[in-house]
Amino acid sequence: MKLTIENISKKYGKKQALDRVSFEMENGVYGLLGPNGAGKSTLIRILTGVMEASSGEVLVNGKNRRACDLEYRSRLGYLPQSLDFYPEFSGLDYLRFVAALKGLKGKGTERKIQFLAEQVGLTQDLHRKCINYSGGMKRRLGIAQALLNDPEILILDEPTAGLDPHERIKFRNLISIFSRDRTVLLSTHIVSDVDSIAKQTVMIKDGRVGKMEKNEYFISSMEGRVWLLKMTVDELVIFQNNHIISNVIPVGDCMEVRVVSDKKPAPDAAAATPTLEDAYLYEFHSNGRTA
Repeated sequence: MKLTIENISKKYGKKQALDRVSFEMENGVYGLLGPNGAGKSTLIRILTGVMEASSGEVLVNGKNRRACDLEYRSRLGYLPQSLDFYPEFSGLDYLRFVAALKGLKGKGTERKIQFLAEQVGLTQDLHRKCINYSGGMKRRLGIAQALLNDPEILILDEPTAGLDPHERIKFRNLISIFSRDRTVLLSTHIVSDVDSIAKQTVMIKDGRVGKMEKNEYFISSMEGRVWLLKMTVDELVIFQNNHIISNVIPVGDCMEVRVVSDKKPAPDAAAATPTLEDAYLYEFHSNGRTA
């Protein structure tokens, strides 16, 4: 399924939350990467039909979303940033509740619930109260509810926020498994989430899309812009005020500093192999710092 975002803008009073956002997605995982406040959640609310844009269109296989709203919603799966549960609901109760909201019923739905619970590793915990689930279990329950209607479009809003590294890896693996033959939009500010599984990444800042490219493009574009050098802690305190620092590692009495810069930041700086995180910092570096 092809999803086209065409010149989407959104205003809250005088605040321009989105400004002529355009990009296109078709089968595969796409990252929507940007800092908090960049406009990611506003765009997702528009894509899920929770909110209308001030201007622009969302096209589904070339048709305006409003013209095929019921069909679109039936093909859509959505995992919000936070899930709310009735205190008395077990995991099974919750999945049955969401299935009913989606108009799903019968033995086929029960089989689907059991199948998805097994896929996300919750079979043994379905009868436990949701409020007693760990953060990772709640996110896995969330992906299960999003998949109940076997959606062609899956939208995930900050799906790994608050998870420990082990749970984050498990959840990313689940997304990879469930992304086959689907269009998946993964909204996050965590670079490693999109670095590992996204087909392409959309970088959004201040409500505008800077670029949409394959991750390999972003990384290769940083060749000659990432450097390593050693300095003392006192030197680092001054240096970081005017440079983009990607990473700092203690090495003996010094600090090994990874710097993102268009120019060689010091005579003894050595070129380093770039990463997607370097590209992210380059795109969204703080004002006043050298790039």
